[in-house]
Amino acid sequence: MQKPEWNETIITEFILHGFGDLQELHVLLFVVFLLIYIMTMAGNLTILILVMTDQHLHTPMYFFLANLSTLETCYTSTIIPRMLVNLLSENRGVSVNGCIAQLWVFVFLAVTECYLLAAMSYDRYVAICKPLHYSILMNFKVCIWLMAGSWIVSFVTDTILFVFIFQLSFCGHNVIEHFYCDFIPLMNLTCSDASQVKLVSSVLTSISTMPPFILTITSYGHIIKAILKIPSTTGRQKAFSTCSSHLIVVTIFYGTLITVYLLQDANGLKELNKALSVIYTILTPLVNPLIYSLRNKEVKEAIRRTATKFKLH
Repeated sequence: MQKPEWNETIITEFILHGFGDLQELHVLLFVVFLLIYIMTMAGNLTILILVMTDQHLHTPMYFFLANLSTLETCYTSTIIPRMLVNLLSENRGVSVNGCIAQLWVFVFLAVTECYLLAAMSYDRYVAICKPLHYSILMNFKVCIWLMAGSWIVSFVTDTILFVFIFQLSFCGHNVIEHFYCDFIPLMNLTCSDASQVKLVSSVLTSISTMPPFILTITSYGHIIKAILKIPSTTGRQKAFSTCSSHLIVVTIFYGTLITVYLLQDANGLKELNKALSVIYTILTPLVNPLIYSLRNKEVKEAIRRTATKFKLH
């Protein structure tokens, strides 16, 4: 479909529609999302502090978990504070550059999470399928390279995309039908030809998300196959418990992310799209520390040890 011709003046500000259709619920939504934000920050910072201070958690698995908690803290802080302001404010405007900057940070962190989840799945694969070689294959140097690679590759691919996005002009209609600056709603408002940007976005998204997704799926295929070969029920349960938390997080993250981006062009499903976006941008960072702390004995023991130290002091 050809882009309509715009004669209007170039705009410098967008209006985030957010939850404008639920005006009467804005105060309630503000309270709910504020509580979620506080709990998310507290949960992820708790895991980060535990991993840094408890010697028992100085292993590759918890090294990646600490990185994931750092990422989730930044991830949720990119979306929720702005959304909270908009829920109580009459002025829901955001500058064009500010909107693009929010999208840049969001995409950067989302892609980094794909790579970190892949690194964590590889760690569990080595631990379960190649336990005798674990200390060699997952030494400190390898962990650093996997972690640094996740952040660097995401930064480079994200920056390449946004070199193209910053060349776009926006004019005419300036209301973004979302609670944050997402890619497709932003592209719908440009009066430039966005076909090249969309093509670059599709190519870079495939390059930066498919390899970690395939690695994650492949790792868990081998893990499940190895677990099923364990003769004892107790052994199978113990092996599965070491990776079940991560598998739940992967399922929630990719499940909602893929669904949202399959539905994002469907005009009749904007509200469903928005609801699913709440899950992976707001609820997933909250659920992750809960899953890892409630389903992980080592984390729970670390919490007890830390609590005991505070009591003794």
